[in-house]
Amino acid sequence: MNRPPMTKKGAERLRGELDRLKSEERPRIIAAIAEARAHGDLKENAEYHAARELQGFIEGRIQELEGTLSHADVIDVSRLNAGKRIVFGATVELADEDSGEEVTYQIVGDLEADIKQRLISVSSPFARALIGKSEGDSFEFVAPNGTKNYEIVSVSYQA
Repeated sequence: MNRPPMTKKGAERLRGELDRLKSEERPRIIAAIAEARAHGDLKENAEYHAARELQGFIEGRIQELEGTLSHADVIDVSRLNAGKRIVFGATVELADEDSGEEVTYQIVGDLEADIKQRLISVSSPFARALIGKSEGDSFEFVAPNGTKNYEIVSVSYQA
């Protein structure tokens, strides 16, 4: 079975969410269900049905997180010794050769990718274009909105 890679930081973030769901959200929902039950007839009790639906979502997310964390191959990025070559976990600073704009991304596992935080999935086309390249290299990436030319300014491995 193929174990999906995940950074240590991403695993810690998911464990934090799991702990919050188990210690805060689950008891809050159980209390809301108990309170709604106390109101009487459950067939026409909207509070009860809403609380049960939310409980289903929370329990599903808990199961998803537990499964993800138990099957993930957690990698401590700070211990990687890839030099200036780009591999999983690399934080890459790029310069757009056309506009001169600089942007920084970290290559992470599929389950922890979040473009708003500049975390890109290792299986994304952009990350695949970066893997194997080194600091100082230039490359062309064909995106849906056109071709972009980038220079790799720096490569680092930080937790």
